[in-house]
Amino acid sequence: MNFPIESTGAFSFSTGMLMTFLIGVGFGFFLEKGGFSSARKLTAQFYLRDFAVLKVMFTAVVVAGIGFWGLVHLGMLDLEFTFINLTYIWPQIVGGLILGIGFIVGGYCPGTACVAATTGKLDALWCIAGIFFGIFVFSELQPALKAFQNSGEMGEVFVWQWLGVSPGIVLLGAVLMAIGAFSLGTIVENKKGSVVQPD
Repeated sequence: MNFPIESTGAFSFSTGMLMTFLIGVGFGFFLEKGGFSSARKLTAQFYLRDFAVLKVMFTAVVVAGIGFWGLVHLGMLDLEFTFINLTYIWPQIVGGLILGIGFIVGGYCPGTACVAATTGKLDALWCIAGIFFGIFVFSELQPALKAFQNSGEMGEVFVWQWLGVSPGIVLLGAVLMAIGAFSLGTIVENKKGSVVQPD
């Protein structure tokens, strides 16, 4: 079997959309079961009280990275059919900072806000409203921001290409960082006894 499956003609577009929907529902279900629809649980990360967000996100990055490059190495994933976001370093750094501030203030990222909204949490609905308001404001200001929006263009570039090393070195570094972060986070949680139960 080769990946991406849809690009190889293994199934139709409508089947691909159905699979996407089911995967999305499953992802939302496990986020909810993991307590990630709770703003208290999510924001505890920023107060260094509960490291569940770091552990889950870092695990996702490491597993996806190993799986992605493992399939490429085995010749089962064709990079020609894989979409890679173009890098515009300065606007992406600023965008990341804005997202982080919004996460701290609102208590949710866009994905967890949607999950929390399905459980009827009003703060999540307000957060989603704020996201749409931000999209509207950006769309109105976009002509004036176009020069900045396209600044720092680097094209389709991977971290390993930017550093001039092999993908395996970056993956090893990510794994070691994850192990260190998990260990330190667990030590802090045990010392403070501060793991937050989702509301």
